[in-house]
Amino acid sequence: MQPLTYQLLPMTAELIPQIAALECSCFSHPATQEMLEGVLWNESAVIIAAVDGQGQVLGYAGLQTVLDEGYIDNIAVRPDCRRQGVADALVAAFVRFGQAKLAFLTLEVRASNAPAIALYEKHGFRPVGRRPGYYDHPKEDAILMTLEFTHETGCA
Repeated sequence: MQPLTYQLLPMTAELIPQIAALECSCFSHPATQEMLEGVLWNESAVIIAAVDGQGQVLGYAGLQTVLDEGYIDNIAVRPDCRRQGVADALVAAFVRFGQAKLAFLTLEVRASNAPAIALYEKHGFRPVGRRPGYYDHPKEDAILMTLEFTHETGCA
């Protein structure tokens, strides 16, 4: 199998239809194209996409920030591109951003999604809580995971 070749790029209006389609295939309550368009004008939110050489979106991740807090809202990868490092690269990009700018990153993940939990733990996220019945279709708890950053103050 050839390794996937892609770039991580900020979402543009041209990528929204592909990201919306991926939302529909991955989530029981997908964001609409209009909701995704709103991210383009929201200074506290960003979506990054893994885009191949033909302009196809292989996966994407969204981040919202409030002051020095970050919330990863969705990470999705096309089924045919899973287990090939796309989600890892997307999470790593937000972790690098968090290390530079944030006090912590947090996210929710389905309690049964062992591969995603393992990915987040690999990047330093730790379970900090549970949200009973958070997900629908099927009804399931969410595990709340957080990665805290320590920043040097330069003071002795």
